[in-house]
Amino acid sequence: MENAMFCYQCQETAGCSGCTKIGVCGKKAEVSNIQDLLRYVTIGLSEVTMALRQEGKVVDAAVNHVVSSNLFTTITNANFDDAVISACVKETMALNKNLAAQLSEIHNLSDAATWQSNSHEEMAEKAKTVGVLATTNEDIRSLRELIVYGLKGIAAYLKHANVLGFEKEEIDIFLQEALTKIHDDRLSVDELIALTMETGKFGVAGMAVLNEANTTTYGDPEITKVDIGVGDKPGILISGHDLKDLEMLLQQTENQGVDVYTHSEMLPAHYYPAFKKYKHFVGNYGNAWWKQKEEFESFNGPILMTTNCIVPPKDSYKDRIYTTGAAGFPGCTHIAGGIGEAKDFSAIIKQAKGCAAPKQIETGSIVGGFAYNQVIALADKVVAAVKSGAIKKFVVMAGCDGRMKSRDYYAEFAKALPQDTVILTAGCAKYRYNKLELGDIGGIPRVLDAGQCNDSYSLALIALKLKEVFGLDDINDLPIIYNIAWYEQKAVIVLLALLSLGVKNIHLGPTLPAFLSPTVVDVLVKNFGIAGIGTVEEDIKLFFAEQSA
Repeated sequence: MENAMFCYQCQETAGCSGCTKIGVCGKKAEVSNIQDLLRYVTIGLSEVTMALRQEGKVVDAAVNHVVSSNLFTTITNANFDDAVISACVKETMALNKNLAAQLSEIHNLSDAATWQSNSHEEMAEKAKTVGVLATTNEDIRSLRELIVYGLKGIAAYLKHANVLGFEKEEIDIFLQEALTKIHDDRLSVDELIALTMETGKFGVAGMAVLNEANTTTYGDPEITKVDIGVGDKPGILISGHDLKDLEMLLQQTENQGVDVYTHSEMLPAHYYPAFKKYKHFVGNYGNAWWKQKEEFESFNGPILMTTNCIVPPKDSYKDRIYTTGAAGFPGCTHIAGGIGEAKDFSAIIKQAKGCAAPKQIETGSIVGGFAYNQVIALADKVVAAVKSGAIKKFVVMAGCDGRMKSRDYYAEFAKALPQDTVILTAGCAKYRYNKLELGDIGGIPRVLDAGQCNDSYSLALIALKLKEVFGLDDINDLPIIYNIAWYEQKAVIVLLALLSLGVKNIHLGPTLPAFLSPTVVDVLVKNFGIAGIGTVEEDIKLFFAEQSA
């Protein structure tokens, strides 16, 4: 029986093998297929831009933005609106045609660059032939997908940096060159493995430019206590990752009698000094993305989704969901505005004023803001604690959360860690343990939250600084364990970035990616010591055997 779709880019893919009828995330076959077509014509656009550069011509930044935006649109849980994605396909085809007309030489452009159609039926039929399974060799397919998922993660970081006015064309060029290479049937497995490592290197560069954009614009994150209760005013909840959207929302809601709360990956916004001047920016509501259906219901007010992490909404609150940027869902109001453009959030503010205040679901506070600069400021204290034996090990538990029962492992693992262990985290995986009473070591909290998933860059810098402080030649000689939870493509680029920095023996869970073929898994195991997770008891024994010996 022919598959209606095929997608295995997220950790929760059906049967850990692939969604073939409807996505576990909720996306329909039509959406999945048109996303495949968008990826295909974006590869074609990259072929054209690289051909133009080969002729010595300049590619406008706006074209680079189209490539990164298209890839971002296809990330898991970002956009479920097939009409919007179809429009992106048509715009990209038109751009391909216009740019190709500027070429002065004959280039061997593929069908991805030259295919044209305005017919919905033709687009739907074409989409069925250009998806993941169009690559028949399992190992080539596995490496192509590993690379492209890493590129999607880089594209997300670039998009966030671009909206803050930061560009890094060499990363855009790599992105486009890599897209053309994964479409090249002449590349061998070894060449694709090399490209995978290069993707990790540019992942580090992408994280660096976003870190520069965020900290230059909003200041270095500070250690901050964030309220998780609620006030008595109507509220607007903002989720996703885009700090520029938050800034515009805070500016427009000032003195409007409406409070603004963060949700999930937007929590780290509270750590930036620039946002602390807004008195109506009052706290964080709820937990990780997958609890939306209960938490959005109880919030009562409107919710702004700025990027990925949308769970298909219930009808009871669907009219309170707004999307912007690469995010989208059919029937939800989309707030327009591209890079460098102002966005009008007046409709959200108006609706919020007529809503009840959020229902309280918890009380207290959580502490975060342990990005690179803050941890380095504590370096002497940390080093002294390590040298005295007060801190025996650090455990990097960055990454993503998800709805699978197996993810309870991470909460239980955190609770089972020896008391002389400190957790370094970034991403929404932290919601499994950031509200546990894990205490501190000599005033150093046992959970150090660096921020969003892209702030894993801070964790890499911290590791490199500790390597320098302790005078080590190899980053793997540090007392650091890597036990990372993954869900989607930004976690993939974090993994590849760590591998490019030489980090080995990373444990990845709750399952290994379905898109890794046995051969590719074997390469990762032999070269980097990549492994899955076991039970909490098994892994505690594995990681801390020498401490209990």
